[in-house]
Amino acid sequence: MHDLPVAQAIREAAAAGRRLAGHWAGAPRAQDALTALSCLALMGLDVPGLAEADNSLNGPLAALVLTCGAASLLLRRRAPWVSYAVALSFIGWLHELTLAQFALYSLARHRGRLAGTLGVIGYVAFSYVMFTLPGWPVHRGDSLSSFLSLVVPIGVLATGVGVAANRQDLVRALQAQRAETDALHAVQRERSRIARDVHDFVGRELTLLSVRSQVFARRAGGGDFEDGFEELSETARSAHRMLNEIIVRRGVDGAPTPGLDALPGLVERSELAGTPVDLLIDGAACRLSPIRQAAVHRVVQECLTNAAKHAPGERVDVRVEVADGHLRVSVRNALSVAAPASSPVSAGTGTAGMAERVRSVGGTFSAGPRRGVYEVLAALPAGDLV
Repeated sequence: MHDLPVAQAIREAAAAGRRLAGHWAGAPRAQDALTALSCLALMGLDVPGLAEADNSLNGPLAALVLTCGAASLLLRRRAPWVSYAVALSFIGWLHELTLAQFALYSLARHRGRLAGTLGVIGYVAFSYVMFTLPGWPVHRGDSLSSFLSLVVPIGVLATGVGVAANRQDLVRALQAQRAETDALHAVQRERSRIARDVHDFVGRELTLLSVRSQVFARRAGGGDFEDGFEELSETARSAHRMLNEIIVRRGVDGAPTPGLDALPGLVERSELAGTPVDLLIDGAACRLSPIRQAAVHRVVQECLTNAAKHAPGERVDVRVEVADGHLRVSVRNALSVAAPASSPVSAGTGTAGMAERVRSVGGTFSAGPRRGVYEVLAALPAGDLV
């Protein structure tokens, strides 16, 4: 029993280490540094040959030159032609082919297929010129066939891998752009729903205000307040007309978004689908404005849907409370341990829609995994209770 806190601390430390390593490995500068170090390690295997046969460099000087050459790969994203030019100079001076592989890959990946093709053609042509000149080392090819069998595959393979990686980058960028577009569309749809609800709720109240003002005007019957009530009624009608002009009604296809009184129905349907739900609603929350209740309903509805998709069978805890002038909504469910048999169908825009609905009424929103559970928190200003 006493070992449980220690084991939990070890697991949390290991998880934090994995997150840090993943973040570091995904950083472009870290990847460039790792690439440069890998290239330097491979070129370092040839330091004895550079010091003895290929040129007059001694061991330390050869290591320094190779380090400077590998450092050019730090520019492989912004200026891949720099590392390519350094690689060609290494071929002409040191007969070193390793840097050319990394340079051709970087050129093809970060500048595309055309640049990669031109780069490999220039590399093969330059290497052939160096081969025809005196001083080309035997271990780099003592005949034309052996030279071509060494130089050409190195360049073509590195360029081909770079072109394939470039295509993957383009696909990922397109997917990210598509996801962003879907999120924007979800926000626009949510704004349309909000506009419809505002029209229904506020328009109804303005209509009632106008009607009641007319009633009071008739009751005043020529008294001192008759003109005031008539003016108030006309002001309400004018505000209603302005509301109709500002909000574009997009085919009203049903009743406004339900409020807190509809949450038990949501819970019942979720439990029938296999997701147990614990629901607690503060009585004061039921006296909030319809717009705030609609926002809460939207959040809880989306959370229950997400729980059924990503954590089927796990219990969901829903709390709706009013405290310190704020309406607080929390929805928690345990993260699913077993992977689902099939990937859930999801556009990935539900969270963006919830956040937009909450922020539209001046609230704050957060969602994400925390200590083994997925937690959604929303806080809205309570406003005046009805």
